[in-house]
Amino acid sequence: MNGICTLANDTVYDQLIALLNSIEVILGLNIPVCIYPFDEQVQQIKSEIVNRPNVFIYEDSASIQRWDKFMQAAAPDRLNRKKFRLYGAHRRFCAFDGPFEKFIYMDADTLAMNSFDAVFDRLNKSDFVVYDFQFTDPTKVYNVSSPKLLQVFDKNRVNSEIFCSGFYGSKQGIFDINTRELLLSHLQSGEAEILYEGAGEQPLLNYMVMKTGMNSYNFARSLPDNQKTGCSVTSKHFQEQDRVLYDKGNRLTYIHYIGVQPDLIRRVCAGENIEFPYRDLFLHYRYLREPEKRPIFTEPLKSYADVSARNLLQRVLRRLRIS
Repeated sequence: MNGICTLANDTVYDQLIALLNSIEVILGLNIPVCIYPFDEQVQQIKSEIVNRPNVFIYEDSASIQRWDKFMQAAAPDRLNRKKFRLYGAHRRFCAFDGPFEKFIYMDADTLAMNSFDAVFDRLNKSDFVVYDFQFTDPTKVYNVSSPKLLQVFDKNRVNSEIFCSGFYGSKQGIFDINTRELLLSHLQSGEAEILYEGAGEQPLLNYMVMKTGMNSYNFARSLPDNQKTGCSVTSKHFQEQDRVLYDKGNRLTYIHYIGVQPDLIRRVCAGENIEFPYRDLFLHYRYLREPEKRPIFTEPLKSYADVSARNLLQRVLRRLRIS
């Protein structure tokens, strides 16, 4: 059985509802969706999915504990809830245990924009399938200043194989116990130093895929230039038609609201008039089932960049205990 996976807790409730609604519209009501619990805070989600028979929360505690222990052994600092906002992000790895033989993982801050048939079809030939341009910036995956990096992976692989962990297709069972133990032995022998420190599970997943040498495929590198599309809200040139985005005439597979923080989304959904890229599209899917609850903005529009800068400053000040 094939299915869609995501990772969420109540903090990203609004993004999750938008994602589920986009899946319902674009992919249909029958495709199963498994939500991996980021942490224990999932009561709001549980109440919502009672009305969504194709959606369920992953409850295999043995699997969850298995990957918690793996992350603890691979990168123990990442589980520090006080230090890392993405302390539970590794639980997406539970998808490699089940429940789907083939799956597509989507971050909660994504929206489906097109059929995923091409991704599932590609999984007949490849073990890992992505569609993004992260390979253009290895600094968000690996510690490029580490002399060990090019001892582990040659430069061509570093510049061509890395990916964003917000959207990928893969298969059940590709990281069995022997593979996990082998990966941990390499990491604990010193290779952990090549991982970028500033992101949750993304560097580790890249390492896992590349170190095992599995057959991976990136549509963004393989499609002809006149067919490939972007996927990130940082691209400002997408055109919307019938609640779907296009890139120079080509329909996007998905859109990733990367960098738009959950707190900002909550504030917008509460009625605060803050700009962010492709906001109307997000709000359409967020309130698709309850349009009467969609916020009506009465205040002047606030710049997303200004709000983000203020939030960053406040976080820095809090860390310095100045405010």
